[in-house]
Amino acid sequence: MCEVHKNNCFIHVPSGMQPIALSCIVNGEAVAAMVDPTMTLLNFLRSELKLFGTKEGCGEGECGACTIIMNGVAVNSCLILAAEVEEANIITVEGLAQGDKISILQEEFIEKDALQCGFCTPGMLMSARALLDRIPNPTVDEVKEALAGNFCRCTGYFPIIDAVMATAERERRELRK
Repeated sequence: MCEVHKNNCFIHVPSGMQPIALSCIVNGEAVAAMVDPTMTLLNFLRSELKLFGTKEGCGEGECGACTIIMNGVAVNSCLILAAEVEEANIITVEGLAQGDKISILQEEFIEKDALQCGFCTPGMLMSARALLDRIPNPTVDEVKEALAGNFCRCTGYFPIIDAVMATAERERRELRK
C-alpha cells in the first residue's frame, strides 16, 4: 500500500494500482481528489470527506442506508465506485440542511416520529428528497415506491410515509408564500 496526497485527501492505493483523479460537487462544494480505483463512493464520502451521515448497512445495495442523491437520482453509494462520479453533483444527508437550519423534510421526520435508532434515516431522507424534487405532490403509493429500497427495522413505515406527505404539503405552502 502507498499513500497518495492531493488536495488534502489522503488515500491508500493497493500495490500496483494507480490512483485516479476525481472532481465532483458534494453538497455544493467542489471536491478534487485522487482515489483508489477500487474505493466505493460510500467509503470515499465517509473516510475521505468525513461525511458520516451516509451509513453502510449491507454493502450490497439492498438496504438503502447508503442512499445519496447523484445528479438528481437516489442511488446506493455502496454500489458506485468513487472513480465513476467524475463531474457528478452529489448530495448527502448533510447537504439537506441550510447552514444551521435543518430542512423541512428533516423537521417532519422528527415531528412525525419517523426515526428511532436513526441508522436508516439518512437513506430514507435522501430517497424522499429525490422523490419530492421530482414529484412535489406525490401520492402515498408514489412515496411507498420511492422508499421501497430502504429498510427500517424500528419504526415501521407509516410514520415515515406520514413525514414525507407532510413535507410535500409544507413545501407546497412555502412555495405559495
